[in-house]
Amino acid sequence: MLADKSVKGFLQETASDAPVPGGGSIAAMSGATAAALTSMVSNLTIGKKKYEAVEETMKEIRDRVDAAREQLIDLIDKDADSFNGVMACFKMPKETEEEKAARKEAIQQATKEAAQVPLEIAEKAMGLMKDIEVIVQSGNSNAVTDGAVAAMLARTAVLSALYNVKINLGGIKDETYVKEMAQKVSDLEEAAQVQEKKILEQVKLD
Repeated sequence: MLADKSVKGFLQETASDAPVPGGGSIAAMSGATAAALTSMVSNLTIGKKKYEAVEETMKEIRDRVDAAREQLIDLIDKDADSFNGVMACFKMPKETEEEKAARKEAIQQATKEAAQVPLEIAEKAMGLMKDIEVIVQSGNSNAVTDGAVAAMLARTAVLSALYNVKINLGGIKDETYVKEMAQKVSDLEEAAQVQEKKILEQVKLD
């Protein structure tokens, strides 16, 4: 399991000539890190007299982003598995017409899965943005830059995951599916960049 490796081990494997973990897994890792930072800011706010008015909100945010972090950690391996699934289909036999047809169909289904997983990563990372905005606005001001980093990492997770969606869409023949997915990609790309800008504009350091 990639998610069970040490940071050093994970990065060493990423740097190797193995095709996984690749961009999708790294996107999931970025999203999980954004969630962890969001939880940290929440925890640094909870229990502080100055922030009593937002304590319950911070607890709710912490619980949400902790759950999202676990889901994004799972998606690190799920993305790698979906890529391996596509590669396995390309190795299917193709001696007869029946085998060729079965292989073609399997590749198409596996490629859809390989597009769906990074879309899920992007959606999970995008889902962090509202809570990140709240911790930047109302959380412990000493950790506001950590909230800003969380926003940047979440945006990076969204956009990088969507690149992995787009490259897989290029191999899918189902035009309706491709059109629907492309619209989702476009909407998420715009939303992530707009929301990041909105959050960072609220980070005041003077």
